[in-house]
Amino acid sequence: MAPSIISIAGKSNSGKTTFLEKLIAELTGKGYRIGSVKHTHDGFELDNKGKDSWRHKNAGASATLVVTDTKIAMIKDDLRSDIEKMQFYLSDMDLILAEGFKRQPLPKIEVFRADGPHAHPLCLDSPDLIAFVTDSTFAPPVPVFGLEDVASVAAFIQKRYLGSA
Repeated sequence: MAPSIISIAGKSNSGKTTFLEKLIAELTGKGYRIGSVKHTHDGFELDNKGKDSWRHKNAGASATLVVTDTKIAMIKDDLRSDIEKMQFYLSDMDLILAEGFKRQPLPKIEVFRADGPHAHPLCLDSPDLIAFVTDSTFAPPVPVFGLEDVASVAAFIQKRYLGSA
């Protein structure tokens, strides 16, 4: 069975990455295997021009795997949907937490800071919004958590997506 994917959404500079770091640590501390995915725009290259792996891919390899004793990185042409790619490559995880992917039909936890650079949240009207993390007075019809209430968000996720509390 493919792991569930939850998008940690919000506008730029809302605190998504900081919150996600804390949430990953909280859930992994409870023994869960968490896969994380960061959305980026097309055109980014992980590989550096001129390096051996870049040269392999540039020569026509459909996939290039860089391997160390403890890590791997893969550059691979893959035209499946974002969701299919996440579930395929992270199929051995208990849960996938994805930063961004605001337009994908995924359950979303929005992070919104009152003192942030934006006046209004991103997902208030989204049917995919499952929780809201904020220090503002916005109150959507989903569970609302404080910016530092990571343990409660983790418990919410455990109960709803991991089958335990």
